[in-house]
Amino acid sequence: MKIAVAGGTGVAGRFVVDVVKARGHTPVVMSRGRGVDLVSGAGLDAALAGVEAVVDVANLATSRKAAAVEFFDKAGRNLVAAAGRAGVRHLVTLSIVGIDRVRFGYYAGKLRQEEIVQGGAVPWTILRATQFHEFAGQLLDRVPGPIALVPTGRVQPVAVREVAEALVDAALGAPQGMAPELAGPRVESLVGMARSLIAAGGARRRPVLPVYLPGGMSSGGLLPTGAGPRGTQTFADWLKEQTTPA
Repeated sequence: MKIAVAGGTGVAGRFVVDVVKARGHTPVVMSRGRGVDLVSGAGLDAALAGVEAVVDVANLATSRKAAAVEFFDKAGRNLVAAAGRAGVRHLVTLSIVGIDRVRFGYYAGKLRQEEIVQGGAVPWTILRATQFHEFAGQLLDRVPGPIALVPTGRVQPVAVREVAEALVDAALGAPQGMAPELAGPRVESLVGMARSLIAAGGARRRPVLPVYLPGGMSSGGLLPTGAGPRGTQTFADWLKEQTTPA
């Protein structure tokens, strides 16, 4: 089976491509570097020729609501339309747990993406996953100063590899609509994750200052609310894997 991976060169996309190959199927990597532009639609029809399923893990590095909504609106509309023209039987989209409870610019874009998928003609599955183990490092990277300002709050981080496995499982199966939320095995403090990452040498050494953020992030809005699949790799195990010399 040919499975297209939108955003196939990104953090999650690379894992999805690896899993598709490991399952004995043919990945079609869709990215600007491969001549496919989701925002303009360039290259989409050619890339989707003969494709049976699409896994959409395309991403935009922004916290600005306007930029996020514009990207996911244009990319989502173009992908759904092209998938319909190509006769794709299943569109699987990665989303994020809590985006309807936490007021954050990027999440507004993901909500728009979900709306477009749900309103499209292509049978679909949306899988909401919790934040990746990499989330603490991403937060630290956004704060360049001598003190790291990290939001208070809790998350239940999950390994990207396990998310990729779940996405490919979904792509190979029947469309589910909204799939059960996928989360990691253990609830963690964002501040604790950041401090552990710094202590292990995975980020620049500096003090971490907890900051309460209104809008849901600091009050558990990113935690799953119901039963669903759970990953097995803890943040501590992931951190040890990342910081142990080869």
